[in-house]
Amino acid sequence: MEIDFKINDFEGPLDLLLHLIKESKMDIMNIEIEEITKQYMAFLDQTEKMNLEISSEYLVLASELIEIKSRMLLPRNQMEEDSEEEDPREDLIQRLLEYQAYKDITKVLQEKELLRRDIYTKTPENIHQYVEEDHTIHADVTLDDLVKALQNYYQRKEDNKPLNTKVTVNEISVSSRRHDIKKLLKSKKRVSFFELFPVVSKEYIVATFLAILEMAKNREIKITQESNFEDIICEAV
Repeated sequence: MEIDFKINDFEGPLDLLLHLIKESKMDIMNIEIEEITKQYMAFLDQTEKMNLEISSEYLVLASELIEIKSRMLLPRNQMEEDSEEEDPREDLIQRLLEYQAYKDITKVLQEKELLRRDIYTKTPENIHQYVEEDHTIHADVTLDDLVKALQNYYQRKEDNKPLNTKVTVNEISVSSRRHDIKKLLKSKKRVSFFELFPVVSKEYIVATFLAILEMAKNREIKITQESNFEDIICEAV
């Protein structure tokens, strides 16, 4: 077999041996130890003739191959043939399989490394400048706070108002209450949350409350409360 490669082409003796096996199209599970040993030694001889330094690990594997070859050439008596004697090549085959698996994994990792070169990362930074602030609720005021305050207010008005027997057909819309609130805030700028409910009726309160929430969502008004149980203030934005 013609040898036209150098010892530096391989990562170690197992890499060289695996290459020779593949070039010879041998079955790695059934290595022709005599032929592969011949090729391996020919490679070392050529390397030596080229005055190239041979690492000791290559010589160690050479001695192992010669030993395996000698063991396989020894005649076996009938007792040994009848018994399940361990194949002298078994340890070498196992090492080659493990090395092959290592090379395959390395190849996959190298491919991923090449792909990773096209990916660029950015160091973490403060993203608040990209976050749109929500002006719907300010300070410690939450939607639950508004609902609870409205319920308490409505209950107090219900307890104090006279019996209403008048039937009305006037429909109160959210848009009309928005208009009224805008008009009020234009003149007073800041008003108590409860000032926005001058009429105590379920329809009026519901329409007014929905108008307040819609205006807060659209940043038309700002709702604040300095501390718990303090008055809730609405002001124009």
